[in-house]
Amino acid sequence: MKTSLIALALAAALPFAASAAEGLSYNYAEGDYVKTDADGGKADGWGVKGSYAFLPNFHAFGEYNQQKTDIGNFKVDQWRVGVGYNQEIGNSTDFVGRVAYNKFDPKEGLDFNGYSAEAGIRTAFGQHAEVYAMAGYEDYSKKHGVNPDGQFYGRLGGQVKLNQNWGINGDIKMDRHGDKEWSVGPRFSW
Repeated sequence: MKTSLIALALAAALPFAASAAEGLSYNYAEGDYVKTDADGGKADGWGVKGSYAFLPNFHAFGEYNQQKTDIGNFKVDQWRVGVGYNQEIGNSTDFVGRVAYNKFDPKEGLDFNGYSAEAGIRTAFGQHAEVYAMAGYEDYSKKHGVNPDGQFYGRLGGQVKLNQNWGINGDIKMDRHGDKEWSVGPRFSW
């Protein structure tokens, strides 16, 4: 009887299990060192990222970072929350599409709300490495007469997996103006 109940519970949970290619997890928490090199100056600080898989092929994610600029020595907060779709296209490769609400808040001036959308490929190389490449677009709303231009960007990243749960993740985001934002830090996956 006990075995039947366990089997029934597992069968009932199957529709809610996340579907991802072998070696890829959409359940993780990460802490980062973050650095920005842009035309307007440089900044660095810390950040956190997280993702949680729900329903087959979907995940919710969030990111936050706070950096201090080298010009004027003021702080800038950035965050985004969104939902993603992942579809296995190979034994260890997923197509990934994501949309998010973004916020850019320099503590000394205007803050901006916007959105981003990105799509790309994420693939695992055995048990110890994975890489991803994404193309995206982000835009922010006009505020007090200031209208930041929407822009396309590319994102490259990878993870060295130390064991089943722990790894070191790195990410770089680049736009057509040559601005770069990169991050590196430990990731816990489950």
